[in-house]
Amino acid sequence: MKREDFVFTIGYHGNAAIVDAKAKRKYGKMSTMDLAERGLYRSAFASALYSGDEAETGAFIRYYCEQTGAELGVAVDFKRLFGVDEVREVSKIIAV
Repeated sequence: MKREDFVFTIGYHGNAAIVDAKAKRKYGKMSTMDLAERGLYRSAFASALYSGDEAETGAFIRYYCEQTGAELGVAVDFKRLFGVDEVREVSKIIAV
């Protein structure tokens, strides 16, 4: 799955990812922190998760906690908060 598809996935139907096509077109090329600074926290977290870079994920977590006053500190908390988990193998992308 491409990064832009994962970042803007809004759900799954079987082995197909359902992607927000409008958001993907508008914000798909933005970095994790650019997304976070625009308030697109779920997409920013998905971007950080997709990168696999602990420093990037940590930077997002710190930024989110500073902006919201949340006291979350580990990626597992954010996976639950945003409903985002590891990158899944999908056979099809459905753009809506």
